[in-house]
Amino acid sequence: MSVGIVVVSHSRPLAEAAVALAAQMVHGELPPIEIAAGAEDGSLGTDATAVHAAIESLAGADGILVLLDLGSAVMSAETAYELLDPDLAARVTLSSAPLVEGLFGAVVRASTGGNLATVAAEAARGLLPKQVHLDTA
Repeated sequence: MSVGIVVVSHSRPLAEAAVALAAQMVHGELPPIEIAAGAEDGSLGTDATAVHAAIESLAGADGILVLLDLGSAVMSAETAYELLDPDLAARVTLSSAPLVEGLFGAVVRASTGGNLATVAAEAARGLLPKQVHLDTA
């Protein structure tokens, strides 16, 4: 199995749209992607147990990259990470990459067989094209 990706966001529609955008760049099989977004009642929010479940559902992947939006998404992901079995946690990376741009790069790189380190690195470079274009790099 390839690298799996978990998208953690306060908003399920935002996460679904980001995944749909990234998926348009892949001509072939998408990497496994799980979304942990929004509260159970559909309102905005994050849930560490949902993040934990999303990560565990990708336990068969060679590695798992977790992309986050902001604020409590970070705390929920950290809590979920701390509750993982150590063997699984060793194959999980929490990314500080920007959610949309990072997801875009991660999905493309994972779809071409990148390992966790290269997928995470591609996500981390997510803002670079925009920074270069706007001369803010």
